[in-house]
Amino acid sequence: MAYDEDLAGRVRDLLSEEPGAAGHELTEKRMFGGLAFLVGGNMAVAASGQGGLMVRVDPAEGEELVATTPAYPMVMRGREMSGWLRVDSDDVATDETLGAWVRRGASYAATLPPK
Repeated sequence: MAYDEDLAGRVRDLLSEEPGAAGHELTEKRMFGGLAFLVGGNMAVAASGQGGLMVRVDPAEGEELVATTPAYPMVMRGREMSGWLRVDSDDVATDETLGAWVRRGASYAATLPPK
């Protein structure tokens, strides 16, 4: 499955307005069959090749977000990836819900040392 180009466009639009990413270089890179959006060289969010959104979060907040939102842990090669969540397309259908995840990912990526 290819990534959702409409979702990627919505993420791109939201990131261009994201104050949490201000002062950091915003780039796009094809990764894992999807389109990743990087803030300061650190992946923040991606339109996943498996559908939906991948979001980078503070690992200390991951369990709470899984318990309180529709997000679930990202699994790669059978292992949960700490600090990475997946959100299904239906759960980011509105700009409000997508924007919240984009802000969360961009804000966290902006705290990391630039690459």
